[in-house]
Amino acid sequence: MPTDLELRLPSLLPKAIAWVSAQSRLILETGSPLDERGLRLARAVGVSYPEKIRVSAVQALPLPDDPELQSVAVETGLLGPQMIGVTLGYGVYVREGYISNRLISHECRHVHQYEAAGSIEAFLPVYLHQIATVGYHDAPLEIDARRHELDVA
Repeated sequence: MPTDLELRLPSLLPKAIAWVSAQSRLILETGSPLDERGLRLARAVGVSYPEKIRVSAVQALPLPDDPELQSVAVETGLLGPQMIGVTLGYGVYVREGYISNRLISHECRHVHQYEAAGSIEAFLPVYLHQIATVGYHDAPLEIDARRHELDVA
């Protein structure tokens, strides 16, 4: 039996893709490139073009303006006060004070996943379907990113 989120996903996807794409562009314009340590981590977890990654340190991860999208993002654990990083294409938001090798390698593995999918538009339907069906923690793409967390560069 499909979950409520699974049923709502087709109408949410265009809004989610638009928000992620806009946030990705913003990070790419204003974020910082990875340092040498970050570049090594990105390569170690499979990123093909680590020089494209930009990281933006923020006090709090941004939330979508759309009330429905914001509600789903918080309810599923994708965004909210407990989250310390999120990857949007080649753009990565990280909460200030939480940057570590483990977090950067985890987020870079998500960059690799976006690269493997080919685009934000191709990645998000798969990722959000996993969240809708098995939950954030048990989503295969999250499990994969956790398995690629590195303590050293």
